[in-house]
Amino acid sequence: MEHFDLYTSGICQARFDREAGWLCSLLERETAAFSPAAPLTAEQDALLEELAHFSPLRALEQLDSYTAAFAGLPASAEAAGGRYTQGEAGHYQQQDKKFPLNVWVKDGQVAAFLCPSLASVSILVRRGYEAQTPLALWQAENARPLYGVRTLPAQWAVMRDGVKLCADVYLPAGQEGPFPCVLVRTPYDRGRGAAQYQRFVRRGYAVAVQDVRGRGDSEGEWIPHRNEIEDGADTLAWAAAQPWCDGRIGTFGGSYLGYVQWCAAAAGSPHLKAMISLVTAGSSFVDLPRRGGAWCSGSMAWNFSVSERHFAPEKMQRDDWDQVLDIRPLHDLDRQALGRPIPFWQEMLRHPDEDMFWQAGDWKRRFLGPPVPVLIQSGWFDDNGMGTTEALDLSAGWPHRKVVLGPWQHSGNSTYHLHAMDFPEQALRYDVDLLHLRWLDRFVRGMENDCEAGPAVEYYDTGANRWLTDGQWPPADSHPRFLAIAAGGTLTTSVSPTAGADHYCYDPENPAVQLIDVSENELAVPADYAAEEQRPDVLVYSTPELKQPVTLAGDALVRLYIEADVPDTDFIVRICDAAPDGSSIRLADGVLRARYREGFDCGRWMDGRPVRLDIRTSKLCHTFAAGHRIRLTVTSSAKNLLFPHPNTRAAEMDTRCRPAHITLRYGGVHPGGVWLPVLN
Repeated sequence: MEHFDLYTSGICQARFDREAGWLCSLLERETAAFSPAAPLTAEQDALLEELAHFSPLRALEQLDSYTAAFAGLPASAEAAGGRYTQGEAGHYQQQDKKFPLNVWVKDGQVAAFLCPSLASVSILVRRGYEAQTPLALWQAENARPLYGVRTLPAQWAVMRDGVKLCADVYLPAGQEGPFPCVLVRTPYDRGRGAAQYQRFVRRGYAVAVQDVRGRGDSEGEWIPHRNEIEDGADTLAWAAAQPWCDGRIGTFGGSYLGYVQWCAAAAGSPHLKAMISLVTAGSSFVDLPRRGGAWCSGSMAWNFSVSERHFAPEKMQRDDWDQVLDIRPLHDLDRQALGRPIPFWQEMLRHPDEDMFWQAGDWKRRFLGPPVPVLIQSGWFDDNGMGTTEALDLSAGWPHRKVVLGPWQHSGNSTYHLHAMDFPEQALRYDVDLLHLRWLDRFVRGMENDCEAGPAVEYYDTGANRWLTDGQWPPADSHPRFLAIAAGGTLTTSVSPTAGADHYCYDPENPAVQLIDVSENELAVPADYAAEEQRPDVLVYSTPELKQPVTLAGDALVRLYIEADVPDTDFIVRICDAAPDGSSIRLADGVLRARYREGFDCGRWMDGRPVRLDIRTSKLCHTFAAGHRIRLTVTSSAKNLLFPHPNTRAAEMDTRCRPAHITLRYGGVHPGGVWLPVLN
């Protein structure tokens, strides 16, 4: 007889025993006891798959296939329809898959299946091998009791303007309370994926999952970002006053669920004791949907998915995105693509500049403090990465901060293959959920633990494929090094005394592209831009071949001196790794609409005279190997990411467009170039 147990975030959820077939005992929701062994139903397996990101029953039914594929520990293998490569001896990573089902082989047999993700790790382990897997890290936490889960009827919080927001509240069953609380606020329907938060309940927390204003069952009008600072503060005050809450609250979540945490913190609530900020969204003009003041077409998939009261992810999947994103003026796009207007999209379009409409949701601008113990997790290829940059800027110097920055996209810690880059075993982590729990235990519950014992910052070098640590971000040994734009498409260590210029014509009817799949809803992947760089409307500047490796860790600042014969247009800069094989892999980028060069709230047209643009890029840590070149590119369009600017004052509200003839000046009195964060 064979025995396997399924763990998610250190908690055993199911026990499997093979006799004639697989029998399963499930962790019961209300009691934390296990049900009698029985064949697993399709519905039960689907619930486990939602929790674990893979079907444990399907994996076990294919156990013999996995065992045969990995016999003799080959360097690579095909197993159960998946492609695997071996990392550490006996450790196999599934390639080309989001939420990979990794396999560990011990003693000639499959010892465990492991599935990492943004906020949890699931392990299906052969009984007796637990201590040889990451489950060993959970020893202290698993020495504490686990509780069942009790659900209260829908709870309503009244906001300051009388609007009522709806929450589901889960409590440790059989316990008196009150409890420390984990608060989750979501625009994606509070019941969707709520099972993942029950791990906190089983460890003694109350959990409140709330539909934000205008979403799910909550009242009010849904306008992303608009009301989240006030609603976050009011929700904290409401939760702290409930009989099931002891007044100590931690917040949790990623993307918009991260954004609302920073909004709640901005109001300075005394009840907020800790935050777990995952791939957080930031302010609208620094992050999305108005990055650098441009309108982000890549956000339309998300806009469509939240265009009705309930989350509809199927609306992100279209085969006509090219046609949809070409619709002008923009206020007709939703009507033509969906057959109806999206009210919040129409309202956004009425505010071209960063006025009070946008500033209302700018948590960095409106932050009143005090500092909150925060764990920040993101990745270099997160399309909300500028939101995390804002969080890092704001929290610099806070007394309690932990930062984890990986080689990850917005879905985080979930794949070894990212378009033009492949990563080894150590790129994904099996401890993220443990870090989250220990942070909450320390600062919400007040338990002594070692959550701050290690380095404050852990970050991944995508060129050398290694994790590095530091006490701060950017690292203490990272210093800006200026490289000047120079003649012949070069970057040099000093500004030439001789003035020079390069020219291009940007035609909105033939824009350069951002190499993404809009339906994938990942806008910042590391694609190979070598072919795009051959376009005449892309300026390319490279260092000589490096004689020794160079590591960049931080973000870059690009300074351009521009002339144009149009009143306004966009500028997109990229930092790329140009390899001897001819590839040019995007590592970081920055965007700025020229009229916002002096601030997003005070647009100024260009008038044909030179203007200076300072463009901050997204974060990176990357070692450029000897023989490679560090490359900077400059262009004025990134279709798929941005709606191509028509080069008119009406911008995307215009149905007309015109070419822009652009001159980039360098040398002499125009010392353009880039400050790179070189790690000594």
